[in-house]
Amino acid sequence: MQEVRMNNYLLKTKSLVKKYKDYHAVNEVSMTINQGDIYGFIGKNGAGKTTFIRMLTNLIEKSSGSIEFFNGKEKIKVGAVIESPACYPYLSAQENLNYYAIQMNLPDRKNRIKEVLEFIGLGSVGKKMFKDFSLGMKQRLGIGLAILNNPNLLILDEPTNGLDPQGIVEIREIIKKLNREYKTTILVSSHILSELSMIATRYGIIHQGKLIKEVTTQELGNECKKTILLSSMDNQKCQNILEKEGYVVNSDDVGLVVSAEKSEMPSISQVLFNNQLYLTYFSYKEESLEDYYLKLTE
Repeated sequence: MQEVRMNNYLLKTKSLVKKYKDYHAVNEVSMTINQGDIYGFIGKNGAGKTTFIRMLTNLIEKSSGSIEFFNGKEKIKVGAVIESPACYPYLSAQENLNYYAIQMNLPDRKNRIKEVLEFIGLGSVGKKMFKDFSLGMKQRLGIGLAILNNPNLLILDEPTNGLDPQGIVEIREIIKKLNREYKTTILVSSHILSELSMIATRYGIIHQGKLIKEVTTQELGNECKKTILLSSMDNQKCQNILEKEGYVVNSDDVGLVVSAEKSEMPSISQVLFNNQLYLTYFSYKEESLEDYYLKLTE
């Protein structure tokens, strides 16, 4: 019989609170991040994301609650980039990495620095100083500093904030590659939901300081509303026929809205064609992560 692992998490918080006088910036947040997750931490500006992350990384003290890091054997290593990277402006990428590698007492730091520079796409920047980097290059070097000691858990706070489309793609690929090739578990916060939906395997949604939902990508797909939109010269007849076939059909200003998966489109069009009903409009719509978030927080 296969052994069931009861403790598969790297990070677990229980009733975590950060209070400023009577204001709860983070209010009773209980979160679980499992090994191998890319955990998308969602919330609008001011929802409590950064405050929560600052407590995880000991930048601020919690008011109450608990934080536990665990990998089943020993204390895990955590890397983080919170807001802007902590780099020295008049040092190169290699020099910045070398400085931090010395502080960490890393073995074979020369080879590790070379490996990290290549991984983050800065292997050819030479002696160019950090102050002359583009915003995307600065953010990539920040990630490089955070992964120098091969952390089990990487925490990224708004890593694509302010980046151009190319910079966003570069950060996205680094995150996916870290998770795929190095099995790094990643907590990434963002209010850019379309970007998170391209990389995350699990989501946590925070609203007004409270974690209101944790959901996997698969669960999200099951919960997001899926509809087929159509119109014909006789929408009432279409609706009657489809309802007889067992479909849930509603009408709107454009035409009919059928609750169905995309795979049902051929069957629906065939049924209507067999009844001499010809479609003037036919499309599929699925709720996005943004739609789902807005529905939860409205």
